[in-house]
Amino acid sequence: MLLLVGAALAAPTVGLTVVWQAQLDDEVDAQLQQEVKQLRTHAQAEAQTPGTDGAALLRDYMRTYLPNRDETFFSIVDGRAHLVSPNVNDAPVRLDRDPEVVRELSSVKGGRDTRVGWLDSAAGKVRYGVVPVKVAGDTQDVRLVILEFRDRQLSEERRLAKLLLFTGFGALVFAGFACWLVAGRILAPVRLVRQTAARISESDLTQRLDVRGDDDVAALAHTFNHMLDRLERAFTTQRRFLDEVGHELRTPITVVRGHLELMEEGSGDWAGEWDTTRALVVDELDRMSRIVDDLLLLARAERPDFLTVGETNLTDLIVDVVAKARALGPRHWRVAAVSEATVLVDGQRLTQGLIQLAANAVRHTLDGDLIEMGSAVREGRVLLWVRDTGPGVGPVDRERIFGRFVQAGRVTSPAQAGTGIGLGLAIVREIAQAHGGTAWVEDAETGGARFVLDLPAYFPWQRGHHATDSDSGGRGRNRFLRRKGLAEQRVRDGGGG
Repeated sequence: MLLLVGAALAAPTVGLTVVWQAQLDDEVDAQLQQEVKQLRTHAQAEAQTPGTDGAALLRDYMRTYLPNRDETFFSIVDGRAHLVSPNVNDAPVRLDRDPEVVRELSSVKGGRDTRVGWLDSAAGKVRYGVVPVKVAGDTQDVRLVILEFRDRQLSEERRLAKLLLFTGFGALVFAGFACWLVAGRILAPVRLVRQTAARISESDLTQRLDVRGDDDVAALAHTFNHMLDRLERAFTTQRRFLDEVGHELRTPITVVRGHLELMEEGSGDWAGEWDTTRALVVDELDRMSRIVDDLLLLARAERPDFLTVGETNLTDLIVDVVAKARALGPRHWRVAAVSEATVLVDGQRLTQGLIQLAANAVRHTLDGDLIEMGSAVREGRVLLWVRDTGPGVGPVDRERIFGRFVQAGRVTSPAQAGTGIGLGLAIVREIAQAHGGTAWVEDAETGGARFVLDLPAYFPWQRGHHATDSDSGGRGRNRFLRRKGLAEQRVRDGGGG
């Protein structure tokens, strides 16, 4: 609003100043032409007088015709100032006493025509006209110089323009104050909507706007409150569904499993068959339990409290995950390059995601194959990866495998056949997206696949970026001893370094 009002006030003032200056330049040129015309008329009348030369002609002319205000004359004879008009002392600057000006005007080439131009002086821009005076029999170089002090003539217009600017500035201040009051009243409900939305982002859906009036902003607030009502009902229904489904699905699984384990073993010829049947049922119940847990985890990933963010050292994170992943299978587990940085993430969720990637690598490798994990911080991003030497992932499946209940490729490890349900990589991507990042897979340089978690890097001094600052378990302690212990464990297990 201030820019608009300021432009509206400044444009006419600037425009008027430009127009005034252009008009004044035209008037100055017209005045020069008028003086030249008068000189020619006077010269024609005096040319018949015997003994009249150019210098005498100009002397008579300057006595007869007095210059106007902000205008002076002086004559130049053979390159030197000769006579001046009577009002020369009223001029803002005596250019006839400036040798450089006299030399410049004496050197103007124009033949019998009047030459006009501009001079820079202490009084500003000066418009000059040089009129050559030729009298028969006179061999002297005689010239009449007409000076028009344009900037002095423009002073009145400039004073008026300054007055307009000062007046406009006062009007701008008044308009700015009025706009501030009006805009503040208009935008106050909008700010209230923004503040309420910011509080709701902290998982509180009970906030509502105080609606006043019946204008468009009030209608917006009503609509916003209705939207919050629908969201609150939806989130409440979702939480109730998750709680009820989790309880209802876990209860029969727990009951069946308990009864099967407590049942007495069969005897005679049925003993072996009974044991096999019970093992299959228990295995299926375990599988159902994993499916329920994974589905509930994916459902909770949409909730604001899914993450518990705290300080996590990336070296400790990778070392801990490798130590835990060793139980997944007899592979050649290795820690690759790691970053010493401590960042604000949910260490438990990242551990969960990396374990899922490790389990996926175990399913697609054989005993003794290499599986390595690493971390890095590059250009404000945290990179966590799991690399294996399995068959890799084809270009067509690289995006599809992160969907739910999607599996691609064949399972290499016989012991892991039939164990996957297609939710592991979906969980990995949900964990990455909850941190504001993503997950992808690429070909490893030495063959196989390389699964990467790409997260934004927030450091402890940037805690304002996160809603939760809880401690993630003190992963920064005894860093060197932990790495040393893992290395010693690898040597004892024959895993190499």
